[in-house]
Parts: sequence; structure tokens; C-alpha cells
Amino acid sequence: MNKQLRHISVAAMILLAVLIVSTTYWQTWAVGDLANRKGNETALIARITVDRGKLLAADGTVLANNRVTRKRGLTIYTRHYPLNDLAPQVLGYSTSGATTGLESAYDAYLTGSNTDLSNSLKHALQLGGATVHGDNVVLTLRPAVQRLALTQLAGRCGAVVAMDAKTGAVYAMASSPTYNENLIEQLKGYRNITKIKGTCGDASALQNNATVGLYPPGSTFKMVTAAAALDSGAYTPSSTFNDPGYCTEYGQRVSNAGNPDQNGPEAFGNVTLAQGFEHSINSVFCNVGMHIGGEKILAYAKRFGFYSVPPLDTPSNESLASGLYKNGSLWDPKNPSNVDSGRLAFGQFNMLATPLQMALVGATIAHGGVEPKPYLVQKVVAPGGGTVATTTPQTLGRVLKPSTAAELNQMMQLVVQGGTAAGIFPSSLNVAGKTGTAELGLGTIYDAWFVCFAPATNPRYVVSVVVQKQPNGFGASVSAPIAKAILEKLMGG
Repeated sequence: MNKQLRHISVAAMILLAVLIVSTTYWQTWAVGDLANRKGNETALIARITVDRGKLLAADGTVLANNRVTRKRGLTIYTRHYPLNDLAPQVLGYSTSGATTGLESAYDAYLTGSNTDLSNSLKHALQLGGATVHGDNVVLTLRPAVQRLALTQLAGRCGAVVAMDAKTGAVYAMASSPTYNENLIEQLKGYRNITKIKGTCGDASALQNNATVGLYPPGSTFKMVTAAAALDSGAYTPSSTFNDPGYCTEYGQRVSNAGNPDQNGPEAFGNVTLAQGFEHSINSVFCNVGMHIGGEKILAYAKRFGFYSVPPLDTPSNESLASGLYKNGSLWDPKNPSNVDSGRLAFGQFNMLATPLQMALVGATIAHGGVEPKPYLVQKVVAPGGGTVATTTPQTLGRVLKPSTAAELNQMMQLVVQGGTAAGIFPSSLNVAGKTGTAELGLGTIYDAWFVCFAPATNPRYVVSVVVQKQPNGFGASVSAPIAKAILEKLMGG
């Protein structure tokens, strides 16, 4: 081969390489950018002709698949959700112009456009006739538990989170009100979905209340306050208090909550910290808060993950951080005097929390003081059946001393055995829990909470429940029965 011919050959090879790289880039890695350009028909065709991978539940139930049609010589795939309204806020949706939820977070796998070279080359040749088959994504969700959670919420605004106490696998993440995902691409379907507000009148069916719903946690936050009090060494479970039915803060009385079986606030007299937790005595925790200070309570809250968006498989913009809020924004006060430490100690003041965050508080106590990292996806499987990726359970670090977690576990068992949740759970379930009845400034309309785990002696499952704006909405009477049904389902197999 002469020198000139060799130069021409090298130049041709370089041009061919540039063409392949360019084609692969624009039709694979840059497909999202192209899709955002209005009127880009090539990107639209590329998207709707991909055989998008399935979303599968833990038991193999199909949660999302495709319907196939032929149009103008093209094979077109449109998304279908066989179980309709089961978990739309978690799964999200995928249309020709938008993706949300897990459909968005795992879009590269589902469309076969992840960085696997063979998939990329297939994608590059797609418009020439080859069909790209996406990977299947297998979730941790258990359809029967998820459906039960929705049934128990019964259209009331709120959420249920059920997860593995040790691994962080999420078995149910139900948000109410819910909607049928198959309506998204129907005429006026999206607009009609936006009008769904639930019984509370102000919750969007499109939002995941488990991850973006911010509610005053009420007395469930006493888990955090008690953790700070015990772990710091300021108190022990046997530390004593005198409860006259109120505590005095800033010269004013902060009264205990009432209970549905009596008139007016409770008064218990001489009690221990453990008894204050068992009977959810606000005056005890008000005094604890004033003693250890709001700064320490918030420091421990941050250990549990407050002020950070909990790491989850869904897009980060579909979760919110728990913490103090002011004028609609997360507020981290630098001056301790700005914090009403007495009210903060029992989950009022400006404290707002998501059901997922409170589930993580319960999971940390259940897991001996170590916080598990929550996850919804257990693995990604190639169209041919090979495993592409697997989730390995991880922790978010140690939050509490093992001894502190053990003390809190015992105190939470007292709540169920003879405290505010007495008589709800059969002893066979061996439940540890905490009730919460959050004041909203609406008279006897409350947000009802319950956070628990079981079996208490060797925790396997954690459940967090909130039901919004309930008349006389005590956590024990409204939310604890929901948690009971979920635990019975989980522990019954």
C-alpha cells in the first residue's frame, strides 16, 4: 500500500469513527436533550418505538408494561399500568413527552439506552428497523400490602410506609388520594387527575404524600426527643417528673393533650420518663425540651436525617426534607432563642415531617441505633434474563448508641402494652410503637400518626402511618388500626 493510499484509508477510518460516535451520541446519550426540543420528530419516533422494559413487583406482578400498535409502518409502544391506581406516585408515568417517578429515575435502563455498548449501538440503528428492548426493573413493593394500605386509608388524605427494619427495602408506599395512571394520556385525563383532592380538600393525587407530604409529627417526634435525652446522658428511663397537667414555658402553661375517653387535659402526678413516653405526657417532654434545649433536639433530628432529603430511588425532586419550616421554606435557626424548645419536644412548633422520615426514625430504633438506607428497586434484569444491576442493602450510619436504641424499644413496647395504644394489637404481634395526635389550629381536627415496628424482640418490619385532618383524629384510634392491618399482613406471610 503506497503512502497516499494509506493516508486516505486512515482518514476514512477516522471519519467513520466520528460518524459512529456522533450517531450514537445524538440518538442515545443526547436523546433526552433532543426530546426537549419542540417538534423534534426524530426523538419522538425514537422514544415511542422503544419496547420499554417492565416494572415488576417483588412477586413478579407486572406493574407497568406496553401496549403495541402499528401506525404508518411503525411499531409503537405506549405505556400501560395493569393495576391502575396501585402505586402511581411511586411508579410515576412515562409518556412521549414526560416521565416521573421510577419511570424517570430508571429511564436509561427501561429504554435500553444505558451506557452498555451493545444497547447503544442497537439504539443508533433503531430508525433503520431494529427494535430496542429495554431492561426490566424489579421492585421491592408487595402488591397485596400496597393494596391493603390504600384500602385502609379509604380515600382519606395521608400515607403509609412499610419497610424492612434491617435492609431498608420498602414493601409499601401508599399515598392517598390516588389516581389511575392509565388516564394520563387520555383526552383531558391529566387535567381531571389534577382535580382530585381527597377528603382533606388540599392534597394532590399526583404528589407522593409519603415523600413530599409535610405534616406536624406531633407526639411521634417524642421518639427523637427521647433519643436526644437518653443518648446524651441527660436522662435515663427512670428519671422522675411531676406532672400537674401542664408545664410552664415563657410564663405560660403548655397543657397536656386530652384523650377521647375523658374531658380536658390529663394529669399524671409523679412519673418517670418511660411513663411520660408510655402515656405521651406533653408536660414531661416540654420540661425535657426546655432542659436539653432545642439546639440539641435539632442536632439529634439531623442525625436521623432531618434537614436532608432521604436517599431513595425516585427522583430527588420528588422528596422533601423534614425539619422546621418557616414561611414555606426549610428553616435552620442559628439562634437557639428562636426555638420554642418545649413545644418542639413534642412535635409541634414549626416542625414538619414526611411519613418516610418518621419510618426511618422507627427503623433506626428497631435496628439498634443504625439507620438503614431505604430503597424501592431490588434489581435490573436484561430482556434475555441476565442480571444487569442489583441493590445491596446499605446503612446511613450509626445514629444512637445500641443501649439507647434498646431503651427506646422498651419504652415503645410500653406504649402498646399499657399506654396510648393499649388494647389495639394482639400480644402475638409483639409491637413497639408511638402514637401522635398533631394539632393543626383547627380545634379538634388533627393529623393522626402511628409509627411502629415488630416483632419488638427481633424487629423485621417498620410501619409509619399518617391520616390528615381527622375529626377527633387521635393516632391510637385512627392510624394504629391501619398499622395493625399492615403488620398482620406482613407477618402472616
